Amino acid sequence: MAELPKGRRITGGERDKLSADLRRRYENGDSIRTLAAETGRSYGFIHRVLSESGATLRGRGGATRRKATPAAPAPTPTPTPVPAPPTPPSAP
Repeated sequence: MAELPKGRRITGGERDKLSADLRRRYENGDSIRTLAAETGRSYGFIHRVLSESGATLRGRGGATRRKATPAAPAPTPTPTPVPAPPTPPSAP
């Protein structure tokens, strides 16, 4: 992919061709950052062109912050039978 001139507007058929090419490469696994570096355009420009093209954007990689899911409750222990106290001897 050729490097695009910075700051130059990409419109019409040229933008359609670029959009289709970027989408194809993105859907084949290239990252937005890789596409930006290879075209000489910004991350935001590539993101916008992909969004306009209808591409399904992937989630961010690496560690993500999310609410911790509650742990499953611990199983209820079965009660251990307690022996009855011995009966006192009866009086004579």
